[in-house]
Amino acid sequence: MESRNTSLLSLILLLLPLFLQLFQVEEALVINSRSTDADVNRVCVEMDRKPLLEFKAGLGDPSGRLSSWVGGDCCKWEGVDCSNATGHVIKLDLRKPYQPSVAVFPLSGQISDSLLDLKYLIYLDLSSNELSGPIPDSIGNLDNLRYLDLSDNSISGSIPPSIGRLLLLEELDLSHNIMNGTIPESIGQLKELHTLQLDWNPWTGAVSEIHFMGLTKLEHFSIYLSPATNNSLVFDTKSNWIPPFSLKVIIIGNCKLSSTFPAWLGTQKELYHIILRNVGISDTIPEWLWKLSPQLGWLDLSRNQLRGKLPTPLSFGTSHGWCMADLSSNRLEGPLPLWYNLTYLRLGNNLLSGPIPSNIGDLSSLRVLALFGNLLNGSIPSSLSKLKYSRFIDLSDNHLSGKIPYNWNDTKMLNVLDLSKNRLDGEIPSSICSMQIIYLLSLSDNNLSGELSPSLLNCTGLNSLDLGNNRLSGEIPKWIGERMPLTQLRLRGNMLTGNIPQQLCGLSDIRILDLAHNNLSGSIPPCLSHLSALKFRALLNTPLDDLYADYYTERMDLVVKGKEMEFQRILSIVKLIDLSSNNLLGEIPHGITNLSTLGTLNPRIN
Repeated sequence: MESRNTSLLSLILLLLPLFLQLFQVEEALVINSRSTDADVNRVCVEMDRKPLLEFKAGLGDPSGRLSSWVGGDCCKWEGVDCSNATGHVIKLDLRKPYQPSVAVFPLSGQISDSLLDLKYLIYLDLSSNELSGPIPDSIGNLDNLRYLDLSDNSISGSIPPSIGRLLLLEELDLSHNIMNGTIPESIGQLKELHTLQLDWNPWTGAVSEIHFMGLTKLEHFSIYLSPATNNSLVFDTKSNWIPPFSLKVIIIGNCKLSSTFPAWLGTQKELYHIILRNVGISDTIPEWLWKLSPQLGWLDLSRNQLRGKLPTPLSFGTSHGWCMADLSSNRLEGPLPLWYNLTYLRLGNNLLSGPIPSNIGDLSSLRVLALFGNLLNGSIPSSLSKLKYSRFIDLSDNHLSGKIPYNWNDTKMLNVLDLSKNRLDGEIPSSICSMQIIYLLSLSDNNLSGELSPSLLNCTGLNSLDLGNNRLSGEIPKWIGERMPLTQLRLRGNMLTGNIPQQLCGLSDIRILDLAHNNLSGSIPPCLSHLSALKFRALLNTPLDDLYADYYTERMDLVVKGKEMEFQRILSIVKLIDLSSNNLLGEIPHGITNLSTLGTLNPRIN
């Protein structure tokens, strides 16, 4: 009998790990499932129902998202999931849902200490709300937690050191809050953590090797701060440090990382997404990084002091969808490289020189090409028009000469073309408006001549037209005010003649009208007082901001109070009429002075 009992006990002990494993699998499966009719056997545990109601009581819920939180069975409440085996709450997902057709408002309030009584909680997502106040100091009591997302709120205070007790935590996202202070070293105890996102919080102090000591499974590390923090967070690691992890994604921005390229990054062989933006590196780019190019889907080393020449040719990875390389605002020199498989290429504000390669059109996958602010010379290759998928081309502020390529018929998707501040001559090609969806055309500060071609009439979606400071002649066409939805028209510094056409008064959305320094005559049309956009306040954004805010900054030189200034970020709220230095006669129409939001009116020297 004793032998039989011993055998039975041995069998139980043998099978116990299997039962535990099956239980863990069941718990994990419910994390990714929603309640169904098959879950009729799940009944909420009272000890979990009470903390949820206490949490709800402290929240503002204008959309009634928690209206289902009534009755005795909390397992049927919106955003709540329970274990099929025990009935304990193991998942709380109150992320603000994205529903374009329905107005859904965020929850407000604070993270209640009562939530810490949900001892069996595995998954907690409160992101994209308006929660405020600190994270409770005893957050570490949720020792079964594997997923914690508090991003996109207004949470303040520091990270509680007790977070280091969440030993099962796999993902932690505290990004886009107003948290401050130093990052606790205890975060390095999260041995199961594979994703750590701390972006857009004003952290201070230092991040050292201790913060990463136990993070052997870390794959995604992100700590991109606001530029307003003035690089208040410093990385303090030894030059010979070998991290315990193997990252796939690293995102560090607006921090003090290192003056030299960190050697420890060379140990990270699985990287496919690298952002080291404005981190104080003043060095050449190491060879090991270029060897990673076949697997890289995103490379952003912009706003540092990188120097040296760029390798060419180079092929980037194609397995991650759209592929980007941004090395703008450095001190890189030498010829323009040919990098293949890229969707976005930004090399602006460097010291690159020489001609644009004649086979630039072979980079057929490019949607964005930004080479502004370099020392590039020679002519614009005709193969540029082969970039038929390009949405944005910026070659401004270089030393390019010759004529603008005449064939743009294949670039049907182009939204932005900026060739300003070069030495281009000849006429504006008639095919330049074959891309009817073009939004912005800037050819200013060149040596272009001829009259304004009727082909511009085909730019029916044009919002901003800047042809200033060229040698254009003839009259201002009447059709500019009849067919174009312009908000900005800059024709200053040319040789235009004739009257200001009445049809310009049809530009109801115009905010900037700069016709200064021409040979215009006649009187100022009184109907300019009807320009409705100059009667109302503007928002600090345009459709262009939504499309290309990260890739293009619209720029325009305007004269305000006698001083020429370059406007960039605030250009969308500038309101100006400049008719100065022409041959206009008569008085200023009284109604123009009553345009309530017109910031600058300059009719002088007429």
